[in-house]
Amino acid sequence: MYFYESFSKDFDSKMNMYDTNKRLDVFYNELLTEDISNKDVLDAGCGTGWFSKAAAERGANVTSMDLGEGLLQQVSIKCKSNRVVGSILNIPFSDNTFDYIVSSEVIEHIPQPLDAIDELYRVLKPGGKLVLSTPNKVWYFSIWIANALKLRPYQGLENWVSRSQLKNKLKETGFQIDEFPGIHLFPFVHKLTYPILNYFHKFNKTLAPVMLNMAVKCTKPK
Repeated sequence: MYFYESFSKDFDSKMNMYDTNKRLDVFYNELLTEDISNKDVLDAGCGTGWFSKAAAERGANVTSMDLGEGLLQQVSIKCKSNRVVGSILNIPFSDNTFDYIVSSEVIEHIPQPLDAIDELYRVLKPGGKLVLSTPNKVWYFSIWIANALKLRPYQGLENWVSRSQLKNKLKETGFQIDEFPGIHLFPFVHKLTYPILNYFHKFNKTLAPVMLNMAVKCTKPK
């Protein structure tokens, strides 16, 4: 769980910014199209702060949370936010605190990824929205290939869940699912494949069950 904290200074230089920008676009231009200015937004598992930065630029009151000060220092370079050390398995806030929660590619890096859904639900206000993304287990074999070929600079936990597991857990917890699109048709995210990925992204609702990443927007009922 703490690998990304130890990796914090190198994280931005190693990440694929096409992937990051695509997820940012899905979160903030496709799913969170409403006005979030002056709303309380938690970036749960903020990493180095790209999703916090985007929310802050939209005028939100952003709280950036991750496991260590190293990651939060990187966030401070990108935007002004309330930076808090905390785990998505034990979020250090009271019930019904946030209007919105964003969490991108986080839950797969904890021992029991679906346990995080309960905490995210707890700290979200009634009527609040959660936007979350995580890899689709149908593509889990790609991790073995990438690691064997030494194509990934990352280590740590990789506990991917299936689309049905995520959907069922969200519903069992009490969430109403609003949208459930996909991101990236396949895991070969390289400049040579960007045109293909961009083309098929227009079908990301129809093709969602077989896409690399799952994105979901859901509501905590009032």
